[in-house]
Amino acid sequence: MRLLIDAGNTRIKLALAEGDDCGSVENLPIQQAGDSIQRFADLLNVRQAWVSNVAGEEVARQIRAACVARGWLPQFIAARTAQCGVHNCYEQPAQLGSDRWAALIAAWHQVGGACLVVNCGTATTIDALSSQGKFLGGLIVPGVDLMQRSLVAATAQLQKWGGEYANFPCNTADALFSGAVHANCGAIERQYALFNHAAAPVVLSGGAAGQLQEHLLRLNLPVRIVDNLVLQGLLLIAQEASEP
Repeated sequence: MRLLIDAGNTRIKLALAEGDDCGSVENLPIQQAGDSIQRFADLLNVRQAWVSNVAGEEVARQIRAACVARGWLPQFIAARTAQCGVHNCYEQPAQLGSDRWAALIAAWHQVGGACLVVNCGTATTIDALSSQGKFLGGLIVPGVDLMQRSLVAATAQLQKWGGEYANFPCNTADALFSGAVHANCGAIERQYALFNHAAAPVVLSGGAAGQLQEHLLRLNLPVRIVDNLVLQGLLLIAQEASEP
């Protein structure tokens, strides 16, 4: 049994994996990182903990302490030049976020061909994967919620957010939300056009994926929703590491 941990900027996801199944997923605020692992204290058959952490060193310390206290040695993944069939073309491969790397590996395992890998959270990442499994590069843009919060924090008169989508919004909250949706979808649409692989799917994952799916489908993009890409990638990395 493996404990899989995806520590993002605002949420932490945990899953117990046995075989090829990630099992049910706990999704909690990142502030509960240490406490959330405590909930697995009685699961004595856990032997490994595999972690993608982009939440900083303090969260890493909490995860490490909670795991070591129970005899689990946490394996914090980092992007490599090549792993699980994916080749990393980043100028400095290790600088690619561990969440993006795990998501790329999971998408390659799902599609087995060219795809655009979009993970929607605090930030929206838009990464291109070639038909040979090469990560060609990608974008990082503020996610829908972050874009709204940033505008509210930086302006004197935009003080309401959390609206609904409208093609032509007639109030400030709707204007903020609709603008953030358009900005994210526009970045995805533009990158897909530059990718120039007509049959390649857009593999969409992350907590904010539901905010974008409908609008991307209206753009006639071949969207494929895949839940918990990062956790799935972690499992694939763990399985490869266990191979003789």
